[in-house]
Amino acid sequence: MSTVEETEVAAAILPDVEGGTARSRRRWAVPAALAALLLAGSGFRYLGAQLRDPAAMANRALVDTRATTEVTGDVSSALGKVFSYSPSDTTATAQAAAELLDGTAAAQYQALFGQLQQRVAEQKLTLSSRVVRAGVVELTVDRAQLLVFLDQTAQREGQAATTAAAQLSVTAQLRGGHWRITDLKAR
Repeated sequence: MSTVEETEVAAAILPDVEGGTARSRRRWAVPAALAALLLAGSGFRYLGAQLRDPAAMANRALVDTRATTEVTGDVSSALGKVFSYSPSDTTATAQAAAELLDGTAAAQYQALFGQLQQRVAEQKLTLSSRVVRAGVVELTVDRAQLLVFLDQTAQREGQAATTAAAQLSVTAQLRGGHWRITDLKAR
């Protein structure tokens, strides 16, 4: 067979091969697209059902930004006050704890701070706590569960300050228009 004949044969065959490949791709493209649409639709339907779930609907943290911001602000402010003290004024910290803590958190804090209060003055220890990030995990009309990250800076008189991070699980109750911390757990 000559080169001209080979070229003519190849030209005659190639369009069929290419056309067959294109037809083959088209033949699989439609079912693949339908399968992808069905899969995406099923995923969206599942997510929609999750949002209609009574437990999810009851969690205001997912839908009420004003209430979420309010509880985050009250709890962050309270933690900053009760976990900050200086040797010259532990009374203000104790008063803040009495106003901002309730239940288990108040009892835990009183036991801890009672022991610490004497050492603070003796060791001239200053502690400053600042909420770096707080997230509301669950929120109802009068109860909230938060995860809070704190930066705490401690300094003894005449020594360099040291900073440490803390992570707390916090439960709060709405009482008298303000959120009070009722439980604290270190994480």
